[in-house]
Amino acid sequence: MFIQTESTPNPATLKFLPGQTVLEMGTADFPSAEAASASPLAVRIFANAGVTSVFLGNDFVTVTKAEEIEWDHIKPSILGAIMEHYQSGQPVMEGGRGGAGHADHTGEDSEIVNQIKELLDTRVRPAVAQDGGDITFHGFDRGIVYLHMQGACAGCPSSTLTLKMGIENLLRHYIPEVTEVRPVAA
Repeated sequence: MFIQTESTPNPATLKFLPGQTVLEMGTADFPSAEAASASPLAVRIFANAGVTSVFLGNDFVTVTKAEEIEWDHIKPSILGAIMEHYQSGQPVMEGGRGGAGHADHTGEDSEIVNQIKELLDTRVRPAVAQDGGDITFHGFDRGIVYLHMQGACAGCPSSTLTLKMGIENLLRHYIPEVTEVRPVAA
């Protein structure tokens, strides 16, 4: 098994590409070791000192490290953990399912919300997946769109710029009712 790695815009995060499907559908975000119990793969990765979060996508695993740890010291053991997992035959997720998607939204502005979700799915999420992350819809209230950033996007130095200059401009262009985009914590 050959696992490729790619850097992301977030220097504390690396994207690992195992060359096979990680999650069939959706994504799974594990911001802590305690949150990882549903994923044997994430549990193995968190066993490495210095790992602060794990994010699973369709064909990649994004790992974020503590600031004081150097990638040269931790990367080989993470590669080993991913390889061990795939050789073990265990599922990536207990119950076999992926996780996060957009939050549900009903009400008089549900048509606007459906347009927002459609733009996120077709224009935004594929681009941020290239960088090892994901962005999901969290809410819409009085013209403000609330988005949840995951994986490499969470804590990335350029995430505010991505939200304000990229996503906000895109949504405002296509949906006049959108006035602002804000991040939300998990």
